[in-house]
Amino acid sequence: MRKGNGVCRRGPLARLGAALLMLLCGLTAAAAATLDRAGVELLFPKPYIVGPRDPALPIWPIFKQSYNDDVLVAYLFESEDFQPIPGFSGTPVNLAIAVRPNGALLSVRVLSQHEPVFVDGLGPEPLNEFVKQYEGLSLSQSIKIVPPGRSGAKTRDGVAAEIDGVSKATASVRIINETIVNSALQVARERLGFSRGRDPNRAAKIRENVFEQLSFSQMLARGYIRHLRVANADVEKAYKGTEAEGLDDEAVKDPHGAFADLYLAQVDVPIIGRNLLGEAGWRKLMGQLDGAPAMMAISAGRWTFMPDNFVPGATPDLIGLAQAGAPVAWRDFVWRDRLDLDAPGLDLARADVAVMRIAPEAAFDPASPSQVSLRVIREKGLVYPEKFPVDFKLDYSLPPDLFDLPPEDKGLGLGSIWASRARDVSILTAGLVVLAFALAGQRRLARSPRALKIFRLSFLAFTLVFIGWIAQAQVSIVWLFGLIKAIKGEGTFAFLLWDPPTLMVAAFGLLALFVWGRGTFCGWLCPFGALQEFVGEIARITKIRQLALPRRYERLARLPKFLVLAAIVVTALFFSSQAERVAEVEPFKTSITLIFMRSVPFVLYAVALLILGLFHYKFFCRYLCPLGATFSALSFVRRWAWIPRRRECGSPCQLCRVKCRYGAIERGGAVIYAECFQCLDCVAIYDDAGQCAPLLLAAKKARREEALGVQAQASRRLGFP
Repeated sequence: MRKGNGVCRRGPLARLGAALLMLLCGLTAAAAATLDRAGVELLFPKPYIVGPRDPALPIWPIFKQSYNDDVLVAYLFESEDFQPIPGFSGTPVNLAIAVRPNGALLSVRVLSQHEPVFVDGLGPEPLNEFVKQYEGLSLSQSIKIVPPGRSGAKTRDGVAAEIDGVSKATASVRIINETIVNSALQVARERLGFSRGRDPNRAAKIRENVFEQLSFSQMLARGYIRHLRVANADVEKAYKGTEAEGLDDEAVKDPHGAFADLYLAQVDVPIIGRNLLGEAGWRKLMGQLDGAPAMMAISAGRWTFMPDNFVPGATPDLIGLAQAGAPVAWRDFVWRDRLDLDAPGLDLARADVAVMRIAPEAAFDPASPSQVSLRVIREKGLVYPEKFPVDFKLDYSLPPDLFDLPPEDKGLGLGSIWASRARDVSILTAGLVVLAFALAGQRRLARSPRALKIFRLSFLAFTLVFIGWIAQAQVSIVWLFGLIKAIKGEGTFAFLLWDPPTLMVAAFGLLALFVWGRGTFCGWLCPFGALQEFVGEIARITKIRQLALPRRYERLARLPKFLVLAAIVVTALFFSSQAERVAEVEPFKTSITLIFMRSVPFVLYAVALLILGLFHYKFFCRYLCPLGATFSALSFVRRWAWIPRRRECGSPCQLCRVKCRYGAIERGGAVIYAECFQCLDCVAIYDDAGQCAPLLLAAKKARREEALGVQAQASRRLGFP
């Protein structure tokens, strides 16, 4: 087999083209918008009062004047200070987020963004409308993005909330959602007492159907109820060596006596609450809790968490809850029903019993370990007594079989994103498997030119309609911007995972580079390439006369796409704020992502390229596409010359070269794989005895030899020598 090297001398021209483009565009870097005091006051004008920026955390306290004092309304911060999640261009969307002290989102505004679909595609307005939907939602809710128009007023209340996504921007809005929720939760944990455990989206769900009759003792044995007994000697030991040592006479006299007997149980878990309270009592309590988690505390012994000065409904001072090292807000629920159960060793008539309602905004995870602190305070002095506090700890955790645990998610909510695209991923996987098998057996597929034509056009229809318009998986040169920023250390590679279908198409195309070259992606998996191919079919059916470049100019005509690629790379490296505009040389956003629903200049440009394709087959793909140039430049990694060649290919036979609409076969018969789109037409000709000249000549020779043999045999029968 012979193959061409497909090398184009483009180094000096590429540098010159990039320099010229830079000079013509006059690009300048633009800094991302950031907030100073003046900017904050524009967002929150009077009667709001902007407090000083926190020296430890980049947040601004926002107050509002009242009759007696200034009331804290919210904390304002920039998302990029906490969760700079890269978008598709590799640049994070920067948002001004205001979160109330109760964990509700007061305001979300876009400060800066470079998402291609919101820069020149749909425009910024859909993004602004999208983020406004977060106002009023609580961080304790699980926020789910649904297709546009699917959410409603009722879906904003309760544990889960739904907001409308943005059509054609599925991946971008999911990145923005993670940015808003994760950055707000980070501030809430630092300033609002939120749990540092799992986020609401990642918290375990209680299994409502898990129940069996259990006694108090059985629940203790299983760990559903936890017990902490603190003896007088334990307290005295804790105060040893301090000024409070020996102040408790009873502790000194009866060291083995019980100072505190504390029982703790999470009553919103059915198998615990229903056994403690009975079915009716538990249903009544759950109706009052309104979905919030709750703990029941039972205190016997000398110590109590409800001293004489305790105010019902308040947050207790002597007992506290923590999870993952951070305090969890809870308060007395003023539940005073009679607890009627058999609890050996516990005198319920003399015990203090209370239900503590855990704040929903605390993001408490029932499946994660928590810790209860029992505080003991001794006082010394009469007029202004000095207080000496000591804490005793009770660890509380429940078995995992009581919960539906979320799958492990390494990354920023990526598991839920892949799950939400499960349908698209499944269909695309099936399509890629079909393509892989077809290309692996391409000679078998190409034996019938008609079957090859039907399969190719059918798969290209799948590529255009499903991969492009439905799954929105058009790979774009914009990905290069994110890669460059990640390589420069200005971002991460995580952005690649936010759009599963696009990642799958790109990964398949890159892997195919090693086997078949650039043709697999450009010829089979690019939606705009498929659209151009259908335009070419229209031209063939309507017999539109094709304009062809002279062969001697074909190689030169391939250079512009490399110049465009070089200009884009330079722009991404040094003028990243303008890179998205330079990338508009690709008509993908207009024709595939937005399906021509865009401003007139962009639509005219895309339509002009398609019209040009009527007269010159796949003009953009062959001469202008920077993504195609990228795949072409990487074609050197191809390991096999998979297109079969004969000794006669190129000399004397020129049929494949003439039939190749991409100009990817040289006069000598070698294939230029860097320009091959893997249409398989030449493979079909190779095995077609009705087209391939060497096969035709061989058949003709065989027939001649057969005829001569028959003639000689007849002569011998007639007695001729």
